[in-house]
Amino acid sequence: MASKVKGSSMNAHNLKVLASYCDVNETLLNISQRWKIQILHSIFTGLQHFSQLKKAHPSLSDQILGKRLGELVAQDLVSKTYIMTTTPVQTAYSITCKGKGLLSIIFELQAWSKKDWAAQQLQCSTL
Repeated sequence: MASKVKGSSMNAHNLKVLASYCDVNETLLNISQRWKIQILHSIFTGLQHFSQLKKAHPSLSDQILGKRLGELVAQDLVSKTYIMTTTPVQTAYSITCKGKGLLSIIFELQAWSKKDWAAQQLQCSTL
């Protein structure tokens, strides 16, 4: 699950109900956390180091960047490599095949949104 939810809460109950209706809800919860897709995309475009990611997203806190990178690694969307030939040792991130697969779906969703969602909004605004 994307975030910790008190087991006895109504929110926990609703998440279980939604999961029983549609398996994709859990996936959407896992990938929709703030900054996660932006970080994944930045790594895809070649930003490999924490400092590069921080520079690309200056309003992103170090704590959240570190947390999201850890989640992306744990979900096997990004791999983490230590560069032992540098002093101090550096960390490099790269996108995995699973991460590329997710981004291809995100790109398709973006294209659909620009085409179909925008057209629908235009139709609705003329009513």
